[in-house]
Amino acid sequence: MSPDPRSSTVDAIVRRSAGRFPDRVALRFEDRTVTYRELDDAVSRAAAHLLSLGLGPGDRVAAYGTNSDAYVIGYLAAARAGLVHVPINYALRGEELSYLLGQSGARAILVDPALQANVDQVFPDVPARIVLRLRDTDDSLLTLASAGDVPVVEADVADTDLVQLLYTSGTTSKPKGAMMTHRALVFEYTSSIVALDLAPDDNPLICMPLYHSAAMHVFMLPYLAIGATIRLLPAPDIPAILRIVEEESVGSLFLAPTVWVPLANHPDLDTRDLSSLRKAQYGASIMPVTVLNRLRERYPDLAFYNCFGQSEIGPLACVLRPEDHEARPSSCGKAILFVETRVVDTDGNDVPDGEPGEVLYRSPQLCLGYWENPEATAEAFRDGWFHSGDLVTRDTEGYITVVDRIKDVINTGGILVASREVEDALYLHSAVAEVAVIGTPDEKWIEAVTAVVVLKDGQSTTERELIDHVKQRLAPFKVPKAVRFVDTLPRNQSGKLLKRELRS
Repeated sequence: MSPDPRSSTVDAIVRRSAGRFPDRVALRFEDRTVTYRELDDAVSRAAAHLLSLGLGPGDRVAAYGTNSDAYVIGYLAAARAGLVHVPINYALRGEELSYLLGQSGARAILVDPALQANVDQVFPDVPARIVLRLRDTDDSLLTLASAGDVPVVEADVADTDLVQLLYTSGTTSKPKGAMMTHRALVFEYTSSIVALDLAPDDNPLICMPLYHSAAMHVFMLPYLAIGATIRLLPAPDIPAILRIVEEESVGSLFLAPTVWVPLANHPDLDTRDLSSLRKAQYGASIMPVTVLNRLRERYPDLAFYNCFGQSEIGPLACVLRPEDHEARPSSCGKAILFVETRVVDTDGNDVPDGEPGEVLYRSPQLCLGYWENPEATAEAFRDGWFHSGDLVTRDTEGYITVVDRIKDVINTGGILVASREVEDALYLHSAVAEVAVIGTPDEKWIEAVTAVVVLKDGQSTTERELIDHVKQRLAPFKVPKAVRFVDTLPRNQSGKLLKRELRS
């Protein structure tokens, strides 16, 4: 059967760009460059090889590796072959790795050679029976995709088909696989281009992990759609980021707040010329306003964009644009092109402007539901809306400000406290590098407000001093009952705090 000429699949984005800009460089990674024509040809070769292994429409293919050109080709090849790509956090191993490989039912695993031992350890316990190295070997996917005849890929793929199981970060529960269609992601790519003013001459640097939805779906694919030349790093190494921005005149840089925060304090910042940088985007977790203001003061001509959303919507839902930062630095902005929002109370009634409630979404960007989890799907999709689990306020002009994840709100003595508000107060203390505020079980208070703090190098303070610091800024019921000092906070690779680990 011939493909529907009206269908727009993820891999077709690269095919169209190859038609418009065949000789323009699409990707630079390490010492390799690939043009748009070469990228499109590599995707076809890789897709044909995946099909030759006996994989068929709808089969899941897990990807377990750090950023590389091979990783990008693997995702696009799965899309072209009608397979379902399953990106997996490269920091996972053992039981966590086994869970995702098993829950997704992946038949094949694309793996970096450096991570092969982790796959070998769980291989007897997972359904996959095909393991293909992504790069760095003669029989890798990258090698197979880089030379030879360009085949016609015989796969009937529609934009309503699944293209990815995008697992949630698992910060509050076991990760769930959001079922993303080609159509949903193409809508999301369009929204990202418009909301973030992406342009072909941005000269973007992408270093956040591609297994995470923001790096892949808000920046990598949207930039490929418009013909940009992308500089790709394996991981967000701060000295390397600053060096490359200076040496290669990078114009656009997305980082999670967990990278922006240490970058803002890094000594190399004083010796590097970042004048080429025109656009700076942040998202995936909450950016401390004090750090954001420090960066904006230091680089007044740099346009900052706050990117907010979640895996289930592709992941971009709202953006705070540069011109809105002065008046609303703590806001995550307004709904983007293909997203509609409501803010409701626990009974599903719209709340007045300024009152906290759960933000709900309607959008063609949304997932179909959760893979093999009908209960979670029914809970999230109710009354014609997707229920996000994020507690927010919305002002009279439609700007949304995140209060907290609903599961992270602390019930202390029957009064609800947003952990983010307490965290923001603690970030104002000069000795605090990072902080997470959680509720811990307490016989008197139900949950006691508890702060877990990482101090800056060479700085010191006490529990009493930090409690008094918050007491001067917030109501008494919001003041931590206890402060715990730690060397590091548990985070996933996308920078999100794993508060469930702190609680346990």
